[in-house]
Amino acid sequence: MFLMEEDIACALDALRKGGIILYPTDSVWGIGADATNPDAVEKIYVLKKRADTKAMIVLVPEEKWILDYVAEPAPKVADYIKGITKPTTVIYDQAKNVAPNLIAPDGSIAIRICKANFAQQLMQAFGKPIVSTSSNISGLPTPKCFKDISLDIIEGVDYVVRSEQEDTSLKEPSAIVKWEKDQIIIIRP
Repeated sequence: MFLMEEDIACALDALRKGGIILYPTDSVWGIGADATNPDAVEKIYVLKKRADTKAMIVLVPEEKWILDYVAEPAPKVADYIKGITKPTTVIYDQAKNVAPNLIAPDGSIAIRICKANFAQQLMQAFGKPIVSTSSNISGLPTPKCFKDISLDIIEGVDYVVRSEQEDTSLKEPSAIVKWEKDQIIIIRP
């Protein structure tokens, strides 16, 4: 059996070399890369055949990390997130310290605090946020478990995490919300 520690070491090696990985998150399996490396981010856009004007999600392991990547996070967002159980991505204004090709044209960035064990350990060991975008070619359905991921994606990444591949429970993409003028706008429930 492949140990999680080995998986993390191999994923870290790929991330540090500017590669892209396929890994389990707290929602669907994600294609990931160093969120501060524009070349690595570009590889994801190419693999997914996705327009680079469509922003992607960034994962962090804990709330305090958001301060490093958002100029002025709204404190009320943290209170909102603590009250929900579904993985929820928040769109924040004034992104900073991430690859420019992750920042939306309006300067915003989508960030989720990921509570999944593997992703948490990987980010803590890496010390940087990781991109997370669904593991499909743009325009095709989002795979709900590992066995549904296309061979094009699996063969297109530098490392495929082995942990949790056998989990056949069907996962859903995260909710997406944006904080505007003291209220939450739900973009994807």
